[in-house]
Amino acid sequence: MPRLGETYELAVEEISKSREEYQSEAYKAAGLPPAPAVMVEDEVAGQGPEIIPEKLEAVIRRHLQMPPPAP
Repeated sequence: MPRLGETYELAVEEISKSREEYQSEAYKAAGLPPAPAVMVEDEVAGQGPEIIPEKLEAVIRRHLQMPPPAP
């Protein structure tokens, strides 16, 4: 993700919490996806083993109103 942040000049924020915090009712009430996950703005771009760099890049480009990446 840092590579994509540099490529697209984005601020990347990494949030790390204990397993207990991720499983707490307060975390669930916040409406955030279960960890690990990657979000771009309010869209879940990937979660768990489904965090695919190409998909993440496509979501970033869509949010920046850019055409999809070339295949």
